[in-house]
Amino acid sequence: MERTTSDGASPIEPNPHTESANPIVGTQMEGAGAVLTMQYPPHNLFDLALTRAVIEALAWARGQGARAVVLNSAMRHFSAGADLKAIENGLGEDGGQLLLELLGAFREHPAPIIASVHGVCVGGGLEIALACDFVIAAESSKLGCVEPIVGLHPLMGAIQRISQRAGELRAKEMAMFGRRFDAQTLERWNIINRVVPDARLASATMVLARELAAGPTVAHAATKKLAAVAASQGVEAADKAMLEIQKAVFASRDFANAVASYRERGPGFAMFEGR
Repeated sequence: MERTTSDGASPIEPNPHTESANPIVGTQMEGAGAVLTMQYPPHNLFDLALTRAVIEALAWARGQGARAVVLNSAMRHFSAGADLKAIENGLGEDGGQLLLELLGAFREHPAPIIASVHGVCVGGGLEIALACDFVIAAESSKLGCVEPIVGLHPLMGAIQRISQRAGELRAKEMAMFGRRFDAQTLERWNIINRVVPDARLASATMVLARELAAGPTVAHAATKKLAAVAASQGVEAADKAMLEIQKAVFASRDFANAVASYRERGPGFAMFEGR
């Protein structure tokens, strides 16, 4: 029987052995992957506390040597955005720098990160999902940039990330109209990766996470770096950076072992150690 969260939300991967005392973001290792679970009542509203907790959880996963990371929610929604009181009080220089630190923590984390989205994912919640490497969403979820409702525009990178993925027109449509969209629409617009039935969200997420965690970790880290260069600086810059970034891949034990396995047994039998 599928279990649900205490407030009746869509089921998430069972998390019986949380390895963190932090009540805001739970952390757990599932094999070689880390599961980071936002659990900040009522709706994972981003303020300084939740922002710091996510940064700390990503650092924890890195320290554990996680080869893949899942970011999900134990609440009814993935995240209903930013805490309006925190914004009213003004981000200030420290708060602004913390938001940049948060985005950097996602970008610079060596392992692939999957956002597993259910319920409402709007405002800052959507921006955190877009900061991940993959977004998989339950088919009933609603996503959008709702900041215009309170006289703002997206503050944590949604405009530029949507422009990058779906083009300037879609970015302006989402940021200016402030509507919520169904997950299928954002999948069609190339803003998220995949939509699955609600009951399969946890299992589908973990299938992807386990596949990534079992893969060539050094090569995955190089892919993240090279994709980031291409996205921020263009193809020519990525071409120039490619050889330097790939040095670690050619020097990895996984590459050597995979080549040996291929020669001995053919394709598909290599076992990667993440080194």
